[in-house]
Amino acid sequence: MEQDIESPVTIHQPKLPKQAREDLPKNISKECAKRKIQRYVRKDGKCNVHHGNVRETYRYLTDIFTTLVDLKWRFNLLIFVMVYTVTWLFFGMIWWLIAYLRGDMDHIGDSTWTPCVSNLNGFVSAFLFSIETETTIGYGYRVITDKCPEGIVLLLVQSVLGSIVNAFMVGCMFVKISQPKKRAETLVFSTNAVISMRDGKLCLMFRVGDLRNSHIVEASIRAKLIKSKQTKEGEFIPLNQTDINVGYYTGDDRLFLVSPLIISHEINQQSPFWEISKAQLPKEELEIVVILEGMVEATVICRSDSTTRTLWDKIA
Repeated sequence: MEQDIESPVTIHQPKLPKQAREDLPKNISKECAKRKIQRYVRKDGKCNVHHGNVRETYRYLTDIFTTLVDLKWRFNLLIFVMVYTVTWLFFGMIWWLIAYLRGDMDHIGDSTWTPCVSNLNGFVSAFLFSIETETTIGYGYRVITDKCPEGIVLLLVQSVLGSIVNAFMVGCMFVKISQPKKRAETLVFSTNAVISMRDGKLCLMFRVGDLRNSHIVEASIRAKLIKSKQTKEGEFIPLNQTDINVGYYTGDDRLFLVSPLIISHEINQQSPFWEISKAQLPKEELEIVVILEGMVEATVICRSDSTTRTLWDKIA
């Protein structure tokens, strides 16, 4: 009786990075686990970078709108109040000066005298008329007459300038309020990033989810490795940025973020983690920055929301 003889088959093991090739210690020292590394990007998404010794400060004034938006809320509100108060006081002073030079102050209560502004009897009333003119309240008690051409010109100037101030300051406050930083608070990243086998490949994985019902459309994700580097020429780069492929070639970096998703990075020969072993990994001073961008369907479709998070707390 013939017997089936199985021919020996040589199974080639896939080439694995150092994390899977080396014999690893089971326990990581508590000193390494508790070692605190100063972040490049904090967990709330804010960059831990301070610009110092900037000599060309005039560049901030050339883009005054962005400068105002980037200010803290207390300074923004202070500037908001000061701009309106200063313009009201400035034009109130001019209205009072016109009335003073024309002699209106000397004919208060004279029914035969036609003043520039009716019922303007001092600086306080001139200030109130300035507010009424610029804010277009127009109570009707203080009104300009047709016997004052300089007042008519000033009224036109203040009306136009007031519209410009309103457009600028209201636009600044709207952009300040609608910044996507608060929207990013409902984008949740996993506390820990893990390295594990997935489909026979060693992968770095973390999870991201959206807590709101208004989903982010056209969401895309990318990751950067922040790590010091020394070039072959001996140049030391303290904060070198290296791309981490999270599905750029396969389209996995474009997310349909309806439910929490697991983002995976394969550690292959093109990965920056290929030459880093598990024993060496806790000792490395590196940081992974994940950037999620997209548009919110509940707001204007052209507005882009972005959030940046640092996920490198623990690699298990």
